[in-house]
Amino acid sequence: MNWYSNPTAREWRTTPAPADVLAFHQSLPAYRPTPLTPVPALAAELGVGRVLVKDESSRLGLPAFKALGAWWAIHRKLRERPGPAELVTATDGNHGRAVARRASMLSLPAQIFVPDVVPESAIAAIRSEGAMVTVVPDSYDAAVAEAAAYAGDDRLLIQDSAWPGYEVVPQWIVDGYSTLFREIEEPADLVVVPMGVGSIAQAAVTHYRSTDAAPMLLGVEPEAASCVTTSLLAGELTSIPTSKTVMGGLNCGTPSALAWPVLQAGLDHAVTVSDDAALQASADLAAGGITSGPSGAATLAGLRAARSRLPLDGTSTVVLISTAAAS
Repeated sequence: MNWYSNPTAREWRTTPAPADVLAFHQSLPAYRPTPLTPVPALAAELGVGRVLVKDESSRLGLPAFKALGAWWAIHRKLRERPGPAELVTATDGNHGRAVARRASMLSLPAQIFVPDVVPESAIAAIRSEGAMVTVVPDSYDAAVAEAAAYAGDDRLLIQDSAWPGYEVVPQWIVDGYSTLFREIEEPADLVVVPMGVGSIAQAAVTHYRSTDAAPMLLGVEPEAASCVTTSLLAGELTSIPTSKTVMGGLNCGTPSALAWPVLQAGLDHAVTVSDDAALQASADLAAGGITSGPSGAATLAGLRAARSRLPLDGTSTVVLISTAAAS
């Protein structure tokens, strides 16, 4: 386990995501706020007052939160550049499926690049949306590079990771995730989020550091793909090699260049967890009636790993963000 802590994070402040993001999502026929489910057995185990799980296993007709960001970014991009277009992205699963679903809804073609560690079931799910899929025999970062090289002119890149010169669309995607946090009306002492390239964690920091409430924020990563925690400990954005992990949605080797400064300034803690811990957390959430894959259940694994280091007691409320259903 690697551990990072920033004692000044709760003092940092920023500006919120645009208000029209929520209005856009509410205008979609499939929109419903996802549930915030209490799990008393986990609260008792962890010695806190309440554990609430934000369950993203059914979001806009898809099994993950990703459509919130992808669909808002597509909306903004097509408003900026109307006319015929092909949507392009790289993915380790759910983001690509969300882009493919929206392309189908808008009668647009989609080209999705995936690294070869993505399971066949996830590739089949993307293809079921009508998208073309190219498997890249390398890492997620290599798939992103392939997607960026393919994009151009009428091929619109809808990527959820940023790098110098490609920052507008990733910021729209992060803004889209703000709806998830705006739906959480319960005050919390700690909010736990998973981290891949860091975009959902960036959205959490942006939301909670732009309101009067300033809960602790804990980011969680796989031990096999700890690019954000490694960067935080090094004090600079750092790329790392990754290996296979059951937390496939978090298997990323380079933090988003947009997320990095926000996380460095406003994230209280980061922790890494093992595959076994994530699988156990997934099973324990299932026992509580919540379907969560290892990537989403990583937040419970992270809370368990970090519990002894966190100033929580029997009155504390903890919110776990479970980003995706079990596959």
